[in-house]
Amino acid sequence: MIDLTKDDGVWTVTINRPEKANSLTLEMLQELAQIARDAKDARVLILTGAGKVFSAGADLEAARAGLAISPIWEEVSGAIADLRCLTIAALNGTLAGGAMGMALACDVRLAVPDAKFFYPVMKLGFLPQPSDPARMRALIGPARTKLILMGGQKILADEALAFGLIDRICSAETLLAEAETIAADSKVADPELAGQIKQMCCD
Repeated sequence: MIDLTKDDGVWTVTINRPEKANSLTLEMLQELAQIARDAKDARVLILTGAGKVFSAGADLEAARAGLAISPIWEEVSGAIADLRCLTIAALNGTLAGGAMGMALACDVRLAVPDAKFFYPVMKLGFLPQPSDPARMRALIGPARTKLILMGGQKILADEALAFGLIDRICSAETLLAEAETIAADSKVADPELAGQIKQMCCD
């Protein structure tokens, strides 16, 4: 349910459970975390989903069993954030709940026009994962972060672009091609140089 392809230094990770809106089980999250930890030699990592939804967040049954508050979400986003290579979230559709942490941890976020973004943890009685509010605030500011996390608002792609939550809107047909275009320079760059530039952008 997690597919990985490696092509000339570009690792493309696809959440592949479209019949369940790409909702995530513990095993899928553990696999995502391991892939991110293993991607030290990747030049670029692209994260996407199969079908028309990027991820609905935690699988419902698994969430009821405690997955919604598991530290595994933080492990996944932390492992992605720690990568020295360029990371791109190619969001093929709606992104909900804790799965948003993976996109927030990426360097660049692309989305299709009909994508929606929401994170209804407060309504469900949970805290967001520890790093997510800070990463979201760094992108869109505290008021808009509260709009999503406390106001429970669903943000549409055009509004997300205006906020700075995503960086570009692409058609579903061109989404991965756009990600690969953005990846092109990093794919052929000296990895040490690319890592240094990424660190300079973060400091």
